[in-house]
Formats: sequence, structure tokens, C-alpha cells
Amino acid sequence: MSTSQRFGSDDVEHAEAVLVEHYPRLVRLAYLTLPDSLGRHTRVLLAHKAVQRALPRSGTTAGPGPAEEGTDGPGRHLALVRSRVLRATLTPAGPAGTTWARIGRPPVPPFVWGLRLWPPAGGIDEAAQTLSGAPAPVRAAFVLLRLDDLAEDEALRLLGRAGTADPAGAVRDALALPVGEELLRALRRPEFDASVVSARPTDLLRRRRRARACWAGLATLALTLTVLSVHGSRPGPDVRPAAGSAAASGALDPARLQRVSAETWSDTARVDFTAWAARGGRTGDRELLARALRTWAVPGTTPVTTTPGTTAEPPAQPPQLLYAGALDGRAMVLMRDGDRIVRYGETTTGSGGGRTLDVTRTDDAGVTTAAALTLSRATDGASARYLLAPWIATAAARDLLRAGDTGHPLDVAADGVTGPVAVPPAGGSCASWPVLELTSSTRIVEKHSFVLADLGALSPVHLTYTPLPDGPAAAPARQPREVTGPEARAAWARQACRLGELRGGAYRAVNVWDFAAAQLPDGAGRAVWSCTRASGWAGPGDVTVRLSLETGTPQDVVRARSTAACGRFGQHLLAGFRWRSPAGRWYLLAAGSRQVAGIAATGAVRAGAPARTLAAPWTGPDGPVSLTGTLAGGGTVTALDGAGGGRD
Repeated sequence: MSTSQRFGSDDVEHAEAVLVEHYPRLVRLAYLTLPDSLGRHTRVLLAHKAVQRALPRSGTTAGPGPAEEGTDGPGRHLALVRSRVLRATLTPAGPAGTTWARIGRPPVPPFVWGLRLWPPAGGIDEAAQTLSGAPAPVRAAFVLLRLDDLAEDEALRLLGRAGTADPAGAVRDALALPVGEELLRALRRPEFDASVVSARPTDLLRRRRRARACWAGLATLALTLTVLSVHGSRPGPDVRPAAGSAAASGALDPARLQRVSAETWSDTARVDFTAWAARGGRTGDRELLARALRTWAVPGTTPVTTTPGTTAEPPAQPPQLLYAGALDGRAMVLMRDGDRIVRYGETTTGSGGGRTLDVTRTDDAGVTTAAALTLSRATDGASARYLLAPWIATAAARDLLRAGDTGHPLDVAADGVTGPVAVPPAGGSCASWPVLELTSSTRIVEKHSFVLADLGALSPVHLTYTPLPDGPAAAPARQPREVTGPEARAAWARQACRLGELRGGAYRAVNVWDFAAAQLPDGAGRAVWSCTRASGWAGPGDVTVRLSLETGTPQDVVRARSTAACGRFGQHLLAGFRWRSPAGRWYLLAAGSRQVAGIAATGAVRAGAPARTLAAPWTGPDGPVSLTGTLAGGGTVTALDGAGGGRD
């Protein structure tokens, strides 16, 4: 039978001492447990708030947990504080679910005005990216087990006290998360203090102007109310800015939307979304723009879609208008807020029914990744219309599955909107894979064509290709090419249908890197090793290593998520797997990238080769094999295995 205790003043003092001593660990627990959808600034403030409010008041009920354990001292008080932090960050009605959390202004201390806060690079923020997508109880269990080194039964008790519906399931899923030991060791080092944050001021001049505008607005409002109380008013078009803290500064006033001139793109060194002029037939429709901004600030019942790692919180300053017009029975508005693009849509009948809001991130977009946005999709999902960047001179559609397809030109209106274009299938058979081939204007670059693929997101992904390091079309190290040449087209034709696996991710570019080739045993012919890297807008990317034979479908060798492998900062690669030849014999195949000068295998297969490829008979039963590659410039690289391998 459980009993409840009440904390006296001495207990509260002990709890405070424990809270102060373990403050960084408690903040880490709160930050990693809070929802992924919150921005980093909001998440930091709510984490500190949850920890500071975890201190019990004198006379409050301590709960049955500590009494049941029969313990005393710091461990008892630490367990209490931990459970209160978890309850605050896991409960749906708590900080993560309140209106204050959504707009990033917690109603109780700590208060932060005029600053944006975020964790420094590495450490806790890297852990947050690694755990992105996992449910909150699983993230909490991961911190308790892997970072705070609690026993499983203790973690189960804490999660149960915090209100978790299935503590055992959360612990089980947390232990199954593919997190490398290197990251865990880094997170335990003293320099990765979870309570350390970076800070930058918001726009100082704009804050000053907002304060003046606020006082002027209050004076105007008072005068207007006085006049209306005497004379009344006639209803007119609703072009008011949205209500809320962002609107108080004018950020959501349609009259203050940022617009750039039509020629900005040809006279700037920053060719990205900031150079897009406002286009479309309804850029002057203040009623439409006001509805779009109000829906952004307070979506209500409007469905909101965000890509992973993106928040839908209102902007802190007036966004840039990219497009406003009518297409296929819907009014569409595109806006840019920093590293985010927002698309608002509504039916053109009535006063704006059938509304939708889509938000995606576009960090460090450039000539290719800021070249097109998806404006609308057909109801059957078979086609889409795109808004092309102002620097696009010509556009065509072609089939990525057919290397020899020359494509056909697309109809593009004067405002940059394409006609309906076929899109890749969302499922079923893969008979074709339509892509866009765009060519930039010679006013910014000469003869530059590139390929974009629609993966169902607001922003199409840029496709590139890196040829073999020792082939006839070899390029300097780490120099991807556009998918316009014969070899690049042939490489992508083999793997086009696998792009469907990337739907729903926040990807900016996908590169196929042919990093090695070799003759296979038993007369199986020549095989090409390739690494397909899907780079996310947030930085990390997902990779898949495949082996392509002269005929047949490429075979998956290994996959890894949230890794630098096969990218600019992960240029050394080694991979291997167990392969069965047409003769029925088993072999260990391995291959390394340009700088790998030798490969050694230990474990179930013991073999070596002073080259970038290895093919060794696998005569024994299944068992673990370790691969190590020797680099020409010194050092080694381990095999990519999806669980921390692949590091040099």
C-alpha cells in the first residue's frame, strides 16, 4: 500500500541543492524530451522553465514514489525533481501543448526579450537531431538510460510517475535507437553542458521602429474607437493583420510584406529565394494576403503540413512575398521567412474555404535548390504546377528512367508558372520517373542545366552525380556533376525508382557517387559500387550503398541515417557485404573510395588486399566480419554499418 508524504522546508532546501547541482543534466533531459516541432529558441526556454518549476513548494505532496523506494538523501530528491521535469515536458497539456509554447513566449520565468537563443553546434543539438522523429517518452527514456546511466527499473518508475502510458515500450524502443558510442561519449564530456546557449539579438532597428509603430497604432486605435462610438461604422473588406505577438510588431500586416524588384536576381551575388520578385495576378489583393497571414498566425482547423525539423510558428518580422495568384480553382500565396517557405492555399469560391498551409525549410538554398517551388497538385496526384525562379531561361520534362530521353519543353507563363507536369508515381509500379531539366539564364551563368525531382514536398530536390575516380569521365575529388551527361543519366536510370523511398523527408539534394568498380568472381562480370546520399536541409543526410551488376536491379549493401558519409565532410568510405555468385558460392565483397589503399577483414572471414576492392571466399557459417581500410595519406577508415561505423 503506497503512502504520500509532504515536503517540509528542509526537504525543499535539499531538493533545491540537488536541482542546482544537476541543473545541466536536468535541462538536457527536458530539452531532448520536448516536441521536435518547437523551434530551438522556444525549446531552450521551455526546458529551463520546466527544470526551474520542478522545485516543490513546502507542504506539497511528494507523491508515492519516494516513499515506496524507502530511500532518503540526494537520490530521493533527485528522483522527485526528475519526475517533475518529465511530467512537465511529457504531459500534452503542459508546456509543449500551450498557446504560449507555440508562439515561443512562456508565461512564467525565464523571460527573454530581444534575444534569440539556441544550443551551440554539437552536443545537445546533435543529440536532438539524432532523436528527431522518436516519440517524447522514447526520447526521455533514451536520456535516462544512455546519458544519465539509470537502471531500466529506475527509468520505468520515473516514466510511470510522469504519466507515460507505456513505460516499458518507451524503454524498449529507446534501447533500440541506433546511436553511436562516439556521440554518447561526446555528450558526457564536460564541454557539452546542456545549459550553455548561444545568443544573438533580434533586429535592433526594426524593434525600435516597431515600438514607435505600436504607440502610433494605439493612438490611432483610440481615435478610431472614439469616432466609431459617435458615428458608427460601415463594414468593409477585412484586411487587418493577424492578431498576436507577431502582429503587434507588424510582422503579419499585409501592407508590410517585403517585395523585391523584378531585376534583383540579375544584379546580386546571392542568387536564391531572396532574389525572387513577387509574382502572380493577386499580389495586390490585400484581403487574400491578410487571410494567408492570419491563417499562418492562428491556423485553427486549417490543416498544417511541415517537413521534418520545421516549425510553423509565425514570423518575427514581415515575410517576403513570392507569389499570389489563382490556379485551377484555388488561390495560392507563397512567402519566405528566413530559412522557411510557406505556401497558403484556399478555394476561390466563397470567402476562402478549403484552406491549407504548408511549411518547409530552405537553409542555404542556391541557384539550383531555389530554382522551383511546387504551387499546386492535381487532385489525382498525377501532375503538378511549379513556380520557377526568375533566372530560369528554359524548362523541360524528361524521364529519368530512360537515359536517352531528350525530354520535351514545358509551357511557362510570363509569371513563371508552368503548365501541368507529370510527377513520379507515389506507389505501385515504376514505369517512368518524370523530372524537370532547367537551364539558367546566361545573365548569371553560361550553359548551366540541372535536374530537379518532385518527391511530394513543397521544394523539389536537386539531383547530381559523381563519376568513378578512375574512369573516363572522372572528376576531381568531391565534385558532383549535373545529371545531364551520358554517364550521369545512365547511373540515375539504374536507381531512379529508389527515389520514392525518400518521400516525406526534408531533403534538398540527392547525389549518386560511383566510388569503386571491380570484376566479380565466378564470371559474374563487372560491378559498380555507388553511394546515394540524400542531403537534408538541416545538414545531416541519409545514405545507401548499392552494388550494381551489368544486369539486374542494384543490390542494397548498407544504409546509414543522419551521417556525413558520402558528402563533403565524409569523403572516405568503406563498405562490404556477403554476396552469392551465380555459381552458388558465397563471398565477402568490399570496396573503398579514392584514398583507400588497402582492405583487411577479420572475424568470420580473414583476408586482405592491397587495393580498393576485395573479394574473399566466405566458407564458414554466418558470423560477424570487421573491415578496416588503410588510407593512402595515413590513417584508417572503418566500414559503414549504420551504427557508428564509417569513421576515419
